[in-house]
Amino acid sequence: MKEPIIKTVIAGAIVSLVFLNGCVTQSKYNALDQEYQQLQAAFSADQAQIVLLEGKLKVTLVDKVLFSEGGFRLNAQAKAVLSKLVPTLSGLQQTKIIVDGYTDNVPIGPGLKREGIDSNLELSSRRADGVVEYLEQQGVNPNLTSAQGFGESKPVASNDTPEGRAQNRRIEVTLVGAGD
Repeated sequence: MKEPIIKTVIAGAIVSLVFLNGCVTQSKYNALDQEYQQLQAAFSADQAQIVLLEGKLKVTLVDKVLFSEGGFRLNAQAKAVLSKLVPTLSGLQQTKIIVDGYTDNVPIGPGLKREGIDSNLELSSRRADGVVEYLEQQGVNPNLTSAQGFGESKPVASNDTPEGRAQNRRIEVTLVGAGD
């Protein structure tokens, strides 16, 4: 009789620990929520999608806002859009800023190949690196930033339509950490 009770108590304790481990502290949530509100006010819906979920704040920027078609260099419009992130990001001291680049599955054209880009993975990496470089030039702490390209490996839509491919070409800036 005692054995099932002990097993139940132990199982309950384990579930509680797992649940508490996955929770976000109220102060961390409040800090991320404040950053979320600030970014929501800065961006229009056609420039970025901003999501606060599971202790992370993710800003997804569509590629047409940042890069010319098939390009990887930031233009003036891109810098203006990214500048909206700077007030929020430059004040962070303990929050990691992760910039991820993604592409569709269209093969790399001859123009990019002439510039030394042979794959969508390389293109997405160059785009993410360019965003990080610009943010750091604007005062974002380089010790908190990282960039990574994923190429076509994590689509959010079908690559069978132009609309789906457009959704897959994106930059995601994710804030992870203390929120300050």
